[in-house]
Amino acid sequence: MNIVVAGCGRVGSALAGLLAGEGHDVEIVDRLARAARNLPDSPRIRFHQGNAYSRAVLRSATIEHADAFVAVTSSDNSNVVSARVARETYRVPIVLARVCDPRRSAIYGDVGIPTVADVRWTVHQIHRMLLHRHLSPELSFGNGETLLVRSDLPGYLAGRRLSAFDVDGEIRVVEVTREGRSFIPAHSTPARAGDLVTFAVTAAGLGRLRAFLDKELGT
Repeated sequence: MNIVVAGCGRVGSALAGLLAGEGHDVEIVDRLARAARNLPDSPRIRFHQGNAYSRAVLRSATIEHADAFVAVTSSDNSNVVSARVARETYRVPIVLARVCDPRRSAIYGDVGIPTVADVRWTVHQIHRMLLHRHLSPELSFGNGETLLVRSDLPGYLAGRRLSAFDVDGEIRVVEVTREGRSFIPAHSTPARAGDLVTFAVTAAGLGRLRAFLDKELGT
């Protein structure tokens, strides 16, 4: 993905490093040149100085080719303006924004822009909303480091042990709903067509789970 990030503070720099480490190209914008010091050294990250609602700056960040735009400056006003420009002027498919004052979240909601808050939780949530939208969490714990995620399994996996999905320290099958009834699977429990499976997964393990499910689903 090509992702434009507005704001190079703790959230923006952490998010840029996480995305670049996964092979995505990140264009990050901040009005202060010294903010670039927060960034990890990566050929997939490019820094642009200026206001993220400036069309000239956004064009230098190749906004026309962006798959996603994320506004995470410390100013709610800047975030909502730049997010609206990305969404309404450049038609960026995915637009997300950080909100520092939760009372202002309604402003974003009125224009259809999803919001997140809090530094560590924000990074995990934005990462999931960008890249793992089909793995919707039922619950999250701590600052979003651990999630409960549900997913349907395709019928051709019938007969395979559910424990084969487990990855120590990252992914664990904790529940199965089968024909309307829920149970905790044993180590040897085989999958059946139509199973709805609940995974406990770390935020860092979402990529592995997605890659596994995509591979199994042939997508």
